[in-house]
Amino acid sequence: MRHLYYILPLVLFICFGCQFKLPSDNENGNSLLLEVDRYDRLEYRYLTTGDFSALQQMNTEYPIETRTLIEDVVKIGEITDPDINSKFLKFYQDTTLQSMIAAVESEYANTGDLDHQLSTAFNRLKQLLPDIEVPKVYTQISALDQSIVVGNGTIGISLDKYLGPDYPLYARYYSPSQRKQMSREYILPDCLTFYLMSIYPLQRFETRPQLERDLHIGKIQWIVNQVMTRRIYHSRYEEAVETFMKQNPKTTYEDLLRMMDFSRFKVQEN
Repeated sequence: MRHLYYILPLVLFICFGCQFKLPSDNENGNSLLLEVDRYDRLEYRYLTTGDFSALQQMNTEYPIETRTLIEDVVKIGEITDPDINSKFLKFYQDTTLQSMIAAVESEYANTGDLDHQLSTAFNRLKQLLPDIEVPKVYTQISALDQSIVVGNGTIGISLDKYLGPDYPLYARYYSPSQRKQMSREYILPDCLTFYLMSIYPLQRFETRPQLERDLHIGKIQWIVNQVMTRRIYHSRYEEAVETFMKQNPKTTYEDLLRMMDFSRFKVQEN
């Protein structure tokens, strides 16, 4: 079974301090740890022109990504349905979606900055969590469904959810606070957050007390703050994690993520 993790609106946290100095881009050298796979460009070719060769390439070179998109993201049927290709094409023929597809390809004509940011971040993350595997990262167009899809060692970035807070279509469906996070600068922290959540899930999440859920997310996003080396996320739950780590400097990041005794974190009242 594939396990998918979806982005939800999150409260912003702040980094109060790092545990140790992380290497800079220059210290890591110029080589890239990973490069974003532009699956969205094949989507663009098929969904705007009906180019059958693009569809063939999607199915042969990206079978898992295509199945995930069709069955779990846009949810238009099973990949084995005899008419699934025509349903897939027809689904995206709406004029609004066609306009959005064009906007994605214009805004993200170049993703070299994402390659560098993700490579630097995962180099830093491996300093904190040496056993973590570097995922395959690809981009897609999801028709305003999930922002980030994680599973099977991959991270799928839905570029249509990162066209900027002023993108006109967003105003129909999202609040101003949600739109603030729908920009290019949030792709990296979103990827890190939900990749870590997929590797270090909170067991029985749905039945846990809300405080434990909030603290688990606080632990993950506190670590994202360390990787980003700047203020990204901030809440009283992240502050509780920050305080705990200062008081327990020998606690490793792995220990922190696996710690299930939430009574050790002191959350300040509002």
